Amino acid sequence: MIDLRRFADREHLLLASYAMHSRDSEGRIYDEPIHSYRGPFARDRDRILHSSAFRRLSGKMQVFTGEMGIYHRTRLTHTLEVTSVARTIARVLRLNEDLTEALALMHDVGHPPFGHCGEDVLSEAMESVGGFSHNGFALVIVQELEQRYSQFSGLNLSRETLAGQDTRAHKAEAAVGRAPILEVQIVDLADSIAYDAHDMDDALQMGLLSIDELSELAVVRRALESIRTKHGMLPTTQLRQLLVHELIDLQVSDLLQVAIEQLRPYEGHRSGEVCHAGLRLRHSDLVGSERSELEAFLFDAVYRHKRLIPVRDAAGNRLRTLFDLLTENPGRLPLRFRVRAERSPIKKVVGEYLAGMTDEFCDKQYQHVTQHSTGPLADW
Repeated sequence: MIDLRRFADREHLLLASYAMHSRDSEGRIYDEPIHSYRGPFARDRDRILHSSAFRRLSGKMQVFTGEMGIYHRTRLTHTLEVTSVARTIARVLRLNEDLTEALALMHDVGHPPFGHCGEDVLSEAMESVGGFSHNGFALVIVQELEQRYSQFSGLNLSRETLAGQDTRAHKAEAAVGRAPILEVQIVDLADSIAYDAHDMDDALQMGLLSIDELSELAVVRRALESIRTKHGMLPTTQLRQLLVHELIDLQVSDLLQVAIEQLRPYEGHRSGEVCHAGLRLRHSDLVGSERSELEAFLFDAVYRHKRLIPVRDAAGNRLRTLFDLLTENPGRLPLRFRVRAERSPIKKVVGEYLAGMTDEFCDKQYQHVTQHSTGPLADW
């Protein structure tokens, strides 16, 4: 048997005092024996990584559907990019990398098919039962819908990992008063850093944007100047790839410089004390302003692009058709969702079933329905 005190000693040597240490974990809802060679957050990471919901992210769109090509990101590749950025930040700040990875890998497992279009459809359709939030649904998945153990439903993750996802589901409340733990904060920051850069990259590759258009933005202009200083003039393809790298590096470097100064007064303090003080990591005012400009531009120029709107509308209509049909005919739900409907509102259960689907699976169930078949639909 490996002496787990060595694991605690390793964290004591490598992690900052204000990191979340495994020794401070509040455990799990269902008690389990301590693992012989993995800490609690490493176990969380592995459970999420091996979950069915995580694998299904490979079939869920990020912004662009498969009808628009095969180059662009999926929810899975986005999640892996967020995890990479977050882990890098955690390492430099000497935070808990295992917990950071677990939080990053879990952060999007609740996304429905067809990206934010799917979320909008479900939010409207489920308004009478509290609406729909992919962040909240992630908790339903890892606590109830995943069935990998005989002793309990869900993955039985640590309370810290669950609390981190709950923070994402209640962002307005988390923005005031007691701050989330630092590992939760850097995953949220890494998420926005990653999707700003790769949504721009996908849009450039697909011809929805040009570098000339983007160069009107201050943060992009700075990144381009840095690239040309280092590499001179480059072909468009190489410039696009380097632009993504430079934008991520610029934002991460700025965040780290500010965070190191923010954290300096808290050397020797525990994670909970930093949360109680309300410390929230941030970018500099300059980069924060530039990021806001970039995100506003992407919202109008990409997410509302004329080539994207009809594709999103058609996908949303298919999802709404399925929702209405299943709400009116709950006997067509797969067995385990019919069982859930015995103790939960039918709209909530139908939303859960649809939200767990991949894009392709959703389209197949739509075809099944519109071909006038009468039996239950397939389970995912």
